[in-house]
Amino acid sequence: MIDEKILNVLRHDRDSYVSGEELCKLAGISRAGIWKHVEKLRHEGYEIEAVPHLGYKLISVPDALIPSEVKWKLKCRVFGREVLSYKKVDSKNDIAYELAEKGMKEGTVVLAEEQARGKGRHGRHWISPSKTGIYMSCILRPDIAPAEIPVITLMAAAAVATTIRDAVLPEVYIKWPNDILAGGNKICGILTEMKAEQDRVGFVVIGIGINVNTTRRNLPKGATSITEELCAGSRDANPRISRVELVKKILENLEALYNILKKKGSAPIIDMWKDLSDMLGSRIKVVLHNKVFEGQAHDIDPDGSLVIRLSSGVLRKVSSGDVEMVR
Repeated sequence: MIDEKILNVLRHDRDSYVSGEELCKLAGISRAGIWKHVEKLRHEGYEIEAVPHLGYKLISVPDALIPSEVKWKLKCRVFGREVLSYKKVDSKNDIAYELAEKGMKEGTVVLAEEQARGKGRHGRHWISPSKTGIYMSCILRPDIAPAEIPVITLMAAAAVATTIRDAVLPEVYIKWPNDILAGGNKICGILTEMKAEQDRVGFVVIGIGINVNTTRRNLPKGATSITEELCAGSRDANPRISRVELVKKILENLEALYNILKKKGSAPIIDMWKDLSDMLGSRIKVVLHNKVFEGQAHDIDPDGSLVIRLSSGVLRKVSSGDVEMVR
């Protein structure tokens, strides 16, 4: 794409101007064509300075989930090979699922700036305000049995929690199986969907929703965002986090953990998940098929299930359900 060619040249020369003549040669179009494409990029949010006799200079880029920005210097071989971005969709997981059914390759990423019907676990709705969060779905084609899919969810949770901890917010934790919490409130949810036969997985779609720059008034009860948590402990009244940089780091961490899973199995993933969670050893309440019971979060099974120690001492394994910490 010509737009991407122009951007790549301007990105490489951020500290200097690039002449219109040089851009014409690289893009293979006229000066009028270059101006037209620059205006288009400005409309998308890029700040590009134009000075007579000097040329063009890239001043700033928008915090928009644009494929070319996500792919720029992305250190992945599989994740992000294809990036599709939408301004508004019903559900990015549904789009990714349909693409996977049509044969879209592993590592394809679907991003949305806003969702009208974002999907959470158990048919719940994930609130997705425009241009403030990360709403991302990734297509995987793992060579594992359907019973092992819960480990993919743990892997995704570990990748996202690690990214948020390392980048901006050290005090985040995972609640089984896939909620990421800050200050006891939900900052991220993950939904894994798959198409499989009895003994073979066709594909998996990992849906990730993160409240990044979302303000509290746009969040449901029990939820928070990265910037809200930063504001609570900072004098900066309006910190802004680059969603594009977070997406890149998440994809890089996902790929690293996916490679570990393929080479070494689930054990390293589960160990990492445990290090990122503070719930093991705590008393919890589990809601499963409209039944409620309490116990101690004892361990994570190799297949990703939660092992609970009941008051009788019996260990019970659950592979789904809602978990609450009992204070």
